[in-house]
Amino acid sequence: MRKFISIFMLAVIIPLFLTTGCRQYEDEPELQCEECVCDPCGEEATAYETLTTYLVANDMDLSDVIASGWVKGRPANEDGTPLDPVADAQKISDWAAGYNIFDLRLPVDYSAGHIEGAINVALKDVVSEAATLSNTNPILAVCYTGQTAAHAVVALRLSGYSDATVLLWGMSGWRADLDKWTPNLGSLDHANWTTTVALADDTTYDAPSFTASSTDGASILEERVNYLLDNGFKGIASTDVLASPSDYFINNFWDLSDIEHYGHIVGAHNIKPLTIEGGEISNLNPDEKIVTYCWTGQTSSMITAYLTVLGYDAVSLKFGANSMIYSTLEGHKFVAPTVDYPVVQ
Repeated sequence: MRKFISIFMLAVIIPLFLTTGCRQYEDEPELQCEECVCDPCGEEATAYETLTTYLVANDMDLSDVIASGWVKGRPANEDGTPLDPVADAQKISDWAAGYNIFDLRLPVDYSAGHIEGAINVALKDVVSEAATLSNTNPILAVCYTGQTAAHAVVALRLSGYSDATVLLWGMSGWRADLDKWTPNLGSLDHANWTTTVALADDTTYDAPSFTASSTDGASILEERVNYLLDNGFKGIASTDVLASPSDYFINNFWDLSDIEHYGHIVGAHNIKPLTIEGGEISNLNPDEKIVTYCWTGQTSSMITAYLTVLGYDAVSLKFGANSMIYSTLEGHKFVAPTVDYPVVQ
C-alpha cells in the first residue's frame, strides 16, 4: 500500500513541479527584451548599440547623412558660368536670402567681409543657434574651405536639420581674395603613394566603446553630438599620414575604379559603402586612429564627424587628394574663382 501511495504522489508532484517551476503565470506581464537585462534576452545593450539602433531606425545611418544634396555651390547661371556680381547682384542677394547662413570663421574674418545675411556662429554653437531661428529656411554652413562646415552639417543633420548644407569650397570658392585652398594644393610624388601595392584586407572588429549618462537613443545622440561640437574639427595633414601610414587605420573613400586609376596611400583600405545597417562600419578598427580621405576633404570631414559621434578616434585628411596628387587629378579639383561675389561688412 505504501509503495502504491509513493508512486501515486510522484506521478502527481513531478508534472506539477515541471509546469509551475518553468512557465510564466498567465496573469504575469510578459517581459520584452528591451526591459530584460538577463537571459534569455541577453545582456543590457551598450550605449553604442542603443545609439546605432536608433540611428538606423530613424534614417540617420551614415549613408543617409551624406546622401546627395549635403553640399551646395554658389549661385551660377544655368550653364554653370558665374553670375555677374553687378548685373546679377539681386539674384545673388535673393539666393542668400533663401538660407540661414552660418559663417563659422573667426569673428575678425567674418567682420572683414561675409555673405549678405550671414551670422557669425562658432562651430560648438551651431545646434543651439539653429534652435533660435525664426524661419524654416535651410541652414547653409560656411567656413574657409568647406571642411569645418562639413562637421557642422553632420551635427545639424543628426539634430533634426536634415536639409542643412555646406557651401562648396567655403569662402575660398566665393571670391579669390579669400582663397585658403590654393596654398594647400600639392603634388607630392611620395613613396607611400602607390599604384602597385594592393589595398589592405578588411576584417571585422568589435564596436567602439563610450559612456553616456542617458539610456535612450535620442538622448545618447544628443550627448554625442555635443561631444563632437565641443571637440571641434578633427583633421590631419596629408604629409603626416604619408610619412608614417602604418600609424593609422586609413580608409580611402573612393570608388574602387578610381583607386585603380590613381592609386592610394600604402596600407589604405577601401571600405565603401560604410554603413551601420550593412555592417561595413565594423570593418573599422576602434583601437586605431581612423583617417578617412576623399577628393577634397569635405566628404571625409562628414564621415569623420559621424564616426566621432559613434565613438571612434577619427580624423579627416585635410584637402583630400587635392593636397597629394593635384596635378594628376582629372576632376574634383579646386580652382580659384575668376569672378568675385560680393561680401558685406
